Amino acid sequence: MQSALESNLENLPVGDLGIVATESCQSISEKIDRHIVEWRRGRDHVHSSSPDMDDYSRDSYLIESACPRFGTGEGKGQIFSSVRGDDLYILVDVCNHSITYKLRGLINHMSPDDHYQDLKRLIAAIGGKARRITVIMPYLYESRQDKRNGRESLDCAIALQELISMGVDSIITFDAHDPRVQNAIPLHGFETFQTAYQFIKGLCRTAPDIRFTPDEMMVITPDEAGMKRAIYMTNVLGVDMGMFYKRRDYTRLVGGRNPIVAHEFLGRDLSGKDCIVVDDMISSGESMLDVCRELKARNARRIFICATFGLFTNGLERFDKAYEEGMFDALLTTNLVYQTPELLARPYYTSCDMSKYLALIIDTMNHDGSLSQLLNPVDRINRFFEKHPEFVSHEADKKTE
Repeated sequence: MQSALESNLENLPVGDLGIVATESCQSISEKIDRHIVEWRRGRDHVHSSSPDMDDYSRDSYLIESACPRFGTGEGKGQIFSSVRGDDLYILVDVCNHSITYKLRGLINHMSPDDHYQDLKRLIAAIGGKARRITVIMPYLYESRQDKRNGRESLDCAIALQELISMGVDSIITFDAHDPRVQNAIPLHGFETFQTAYQFIKGLCRTAPDIRFTPDEMMVITPDEAGMKRAIYMTNVLGVDMGMFYKRRDYTRLVGGRNPIVAHEFLGRDLSGKDCIVVDDMISSGESMLDVCRELKARNARRIFICATFGLFTNGLERFDKAYEEGMFDALLTTNLVYQTPELLARPYYTSCDMSKYLALIIDTMNHDGSLSQLLNPVDRINRFFEKHPEFVSHEADKKTE
């Protein structure tokens, strides 16, 4: 990470940095802002004497904005300072259901559609005056509706094209459900980042005795769609992979999808091994907990659930019950989407903070730097294990003996 920061000292910024945080992203945006302020304060920049650097170091890069609503539920976007010539980064969490607004006196919780509409309102309020606009949308809006099965809408592709048509230059997301959706905007920037590095650090913090060795660890993907994610982690960690595939009943629909009949496992013997179950999101959690039960039935030792987005659309009760029954040992998700106070208080939960990573992405893009080393976290993972070799060997156990 240090090398990425050092490379930013050589390039002039594209424009004055500005971070527009929608109400859905206030908490993580404040953390991002603090990181960038700290890095730029007293930074020995090659071009520090240039007039373009006059506004380089500031007390805050957050730009005040709002999306108030009328009594009918209609809204408008407002930007409260000049953004002419700025390099703007707009953050939005379309899954933040904690925000409410009044509609004819009734309290409504904001849906992904509401958040997406507010994002467009803020872009419209900028009015084309910014030098460059980058939208940071950790959970990609409508990313689960990214392909067509029969006569269906292609909502994710339409949303990407709409943002580009409004003047957005590039879109940053994390662990996109299917990155091929970027084909909808082939001539514009679209980057999807991984969370493997933060999960590995979170696992080491949660279970200090964990060992990433082939004899003691296996990475599990709960379905075939997550194979690429799991294969990457197994290659980086040097462990084996197992995969479940879902047998569905395609003759009926339940809750808008074909119900799962059974989970079939492909992989080596799990007896006595720790398992890391990796996925992009936890929605209701039903299928994830079914996988945990299947792993326990195959004599897995400890089970760690890692999902980039913890949505928990049906609440936490089933996870509480599964934890009490010993179905899993720890649950890790990121703070890229809203986390309820109830979730943060759970004894089995570990939050993986992504604010420093996002701050580095923004700082690098503002300097027009390369994102290659940020897109692939393998170097950071290797440096982490060089610093903490006990997690990939029995070195710590030998010291104890």
